[in-house]
Amino acid sequence: MLGAIIQIIVSGFLIGALARWAVPGPDPMPVWLTIVFGIVGSAIGGSIAGALFGTKIDSGTAFSALLFSIIAATLLVIAYRRFVQHRPITGPDAYRPPEGRPGKRLRDVFGSPAKRAYEREDTTEQLRKLGELHDQGVISDEEFERKKAELLARM
Repeated sequence: MLGAIIQIIVSGFLIGALARWAVPGPDPMPVWLTIVFGIVGSAIGGSIAGALFGTKIDSGTAFSALLFSIIAATLLVIAYRRFVQHRPITGPDAYRPPEGRPGKRLRDVFGSPAKRAYEREDTTEQLRKLGELHDQGVISDEEFERKKAELLARM
Protein backbone atom coordinates (compact mmCIF):
# COMPACT_ATOMS: atom_id res chain seq x y z
CA MET A 1 0.00 0.00 0.00
CA LEU A 2 2.75 2.46 0.97
CA GLY A 3 4.69 1.52 -2.17
CA ALA A 4 1.68 2.34 -4.35
CA ILE A 5 1.29 5.75 -2.69
CA ILE A 6 4.98 6.53 -3.19
CA GLN A 7 4.72 5.38 -6.82
CA ILE A 8 1.73 7.68 -7.43
CA ILE A 9 3.55 10.64 -5.87
CA VAL A 10 6.76 10.04 -7.84
CA SER A 11 4.96 9.52 -11.14
CA GLY A 12 2.79 12.57 -10.44
CA PHE A 13 5.93 14.61 -9.84
CA LEU A 14 7.55 13.39 -13.06
CA ILE A 15 4.45 14.01 -15.20
CA GLY A 16 3.93 17.43 -13.57
CA ALA A 17 7.58 18.36 -14.11
CA LEU A 18 7.37 17.38 -17.79
CA ALA A 19 4.19 19.45 -18.12
CA ARG A 20 5.87 22.49 -16.54
CA TRP A 21 8.85 22.00 -18.84
CA ALA A 22 6.55 21.93 -21.90
CA VAL A 23 5.17 25.42 -21.17
CA PRO A 24 7.66 28.24 -21.92
CA GLY A 25 8.63 30.69 -19.21
CA PRO A 26 8.92 30.43 -15.44
CA ASP A 27 6.16 28.76 -13.47
CA PRO A 28 7.16 29.12 -9.85
CA MET A 29 4.88 26.86 -7.87
CA PRO A 30 5.34 24.58 -4.89
CA VAL A 31 6.36 20.98 -5.41
CA TRP A 32 3.05 19.73 -4.06
CA LEU A 33 1.21 21.63 -6.81
CA THR A 34 3.45 20.06 -9.45
CA ILE A 35 2.58 16.65 -7.99
CA VAL A 36 -1.15 17.46 -7.97
CA PHE A 37 -1.05 18.60 -11.61
CA GLY A 38 0.80 15.39 -12.51
CA ILE A 39 -1.66 13.13 -10.67
CA VAL A 40 -4.76 14.87 -12.02
CA GLY A 41 -3.24 14.98 -15.51
CA SER A 42 -2.46 11.26 -15.26
CA ALA A 43 -6.03 10.47 -14.25
CA ILE A 44 -7.50 12.54 -17.08
CA GLY A 45 -4.97 11.45 -19.71
CA GLY A 46 -5.12 7.80 -18.69
CA SER A 47 -8.91 7.87 -18.88
CA ILE A 48 -8.84 9.40 -22.35
CA ALA A 49 -6.24 6.89 -23.55
CA GLY A 50 -8.26 4.02 -22.08
CA ALA A 51 -11.42 5.24 -23.77
CA LEU A 52 -9.69 5.66 -27.14
CA PHE A 53 -7.43 2.59 -27.23
CA GLY A 54 -9.05 0.18 -24.79
CA THR A 55 -7.86 -1.15 -21.48
CA LYS A 56 -5.68 -3.96 -22.85
CA ILE A 57 -2.25 -3.33 -21.37
CA ASP A 58 0.56 -3.38 -23.92
CA SER A 59 3.42 -1.05 -24.77
CA GLY A 60 1.36 1.04 -27.22
CA THR A 61 -1.45 1.60 -24.73
CA ALA A 62 1.01 2.44 -21.95
CA PHE A 63 2.81 4.93 -24.19
CA SER A 64 -0.46 6.56 -25.24
CA ALA A 65 -1.54 6.80 -21.60
CA LEU A 66 1.78 8.48 -20.75
CA LEU A 67 1.50 10.86 -23.69
CA PHE A 68 -2.10 11.82 -22.90
CA SER A 69 -1.17 12.24 -19.22
CA ILE A 70 1.58 14.72 -20.08
CA ILE A 71 -0.75 16.59 -22.47
CA ALA A 72 -3.51 16.81 -19.84
CA ALA A 73 -1.07 17.98 -17.15
CA THR A 74 0.35 20.56 -19.59
CA LEU A 75 -3.16 21.90 -20.20
CA LEU A 76 -3.61 22.18 -16.42
CA VAL A 77 -0.36 24.17 -16.14
CA ILE A 78 -1.51 26.44 -18.98
CA ALA A 79 -4.87 26.98 -17.27
CA TYR A 80 -3.10 27.71 -13.97
CA ARG A 81 -0.85 30.29 -15.63
CA ARG A 82 -3.71 31.92 -17.51
CA PHE A 83 -6.42 32.01 -14.84
CA VAL A 84 -4.51 31.99 -11.53
CA GLN A 85 -1.30 33.84 -12.37
CA HIS A 86 -3.03 36.01 -15.03
CA ARG A 87 -0.10 35.67 -17.43
CA PRO A 88 0.00 34.97 -21.18
CA ILE A 89 1.06 31.60 -22.52
CA THR A 90 3.21 32.90 -25.37
CA GLY A 91 5.09 36.05 -26.26
CA PRO A 92 7.65 38.06 -24.32
CA ASP A 93 5.37 38.48 -21.28
CA ALA A 94 5.26 34.70 -20.87
CA TYR A 95 8.89 34.87 -19.73
CA ARG A 96 8.37 37.45 -16.98
CA PRO A 97 7.94 36.06 -13.48
CA PRO A 98 4.45 36.31 -12.01
CA GLU A 99 3.67 38.93 -9.41
CA GLY A 100 2.60 37.66 -6.00
CA ARG A 101 3.29 34.08 -6.92
CA PRO A 102 2.21 31.39 -4.49
CA GLY A 103 4.94 29.41 -2.78
CA LYS A 104 7.30 32.33 -2.23
CA ARG A 105 9.86 31.80 0.43
CA LEU A 106 10.05 34.31 3.26
CA ARG A 107 13.40 35.49 1.97
CA ASP A 108 11.77 36.35 -1.36
CA VAL A 109 9.06 38.31 0.45
CA PHE A 110 11.23 40.22 2.89
CA GLY A 111 14.54 40.09 1.04
CA SER A 112 17.91 39.40 2.52
CA PRO A 113 19.60 42.06 4.68
CA ALA A 114 22.24 42.64 1.99
CA LYS A 115 19.57 43.10 -0.68
CA ARG A 116 17.65 45.58 1.49
CA ALA A 117 20.85 47.57 2.15
CA TYR A 118 21.65 47.64 -1.58
CA GLU A 119 18.12 48.85 -2.40
CA ARG A 120 18.45 51.63 0.23
CA GLU A 121 21.76 52.76 -1.27
CA ASP A 122 20.27 52.64 -4.78
CA THR A 123 17.24 54.70 -3.68
CA THR A 124 19.49 57.22 -1.93
CA GLU A 125 21.57 57.58 -5.11
CA GLN A 126 18.42 58.06 -7.20
CA LEU A 127 17.15 60.72 -4.77
CA ARG A 128 20.48 62.55 -5.04
CA LYS A 129 20.34 62.52 -8.85
CA LEU A 130 16.70 63.61 -8.76
CA GLY A 131 17.68 66.56 -6.54
CA GLU A 132 20.41 67.54 -8.99
CA LEU A 133 17.94 67.51 -11.88
CA HIS A 134 15.55 69.64 -9.85
CA ASP A 135 18.30 72.12 -8.93
CA GLN A 136 19.30 72.40 -12.60
CA GLY A 137 15.69 73.13 -13.54
CA VAL A 138 15.33 70.04 -15.72
CA ILE A 139 12.25 68.86 -13.81
CA SER A 140 9.50 70.90 -12.22
CA ASP A 141 8.62 71.07 -8.52
CA GLU A 142 5.58 68.83 -9.06
CA GLU A 143 7.59 66.21 -10.95
CA PHE A 144 10.28 66.31 -8.27
CA GLU A 145 7.80 65.79 -5.43
CA ARG A 146 5.91 63.03 -7.25
CA LYS A 147 9.06 61.06 -8.14
CA LYS A 148 10.51 61.61 -4.67
CA ALA A 149 7.34 60.19 -3.10
CA GLU A 150 7.54 57.16 -5.41
CA LEU A 151 11.17 56.50 -4.46
CA LEU A 152 10.52 56.90 -0.74
CA ALA A 153 7.52 54.55 -0.94
CA ARG A 154 9.86 51.81 -2.28
CA MET A 155 12.17 52.02 0.74
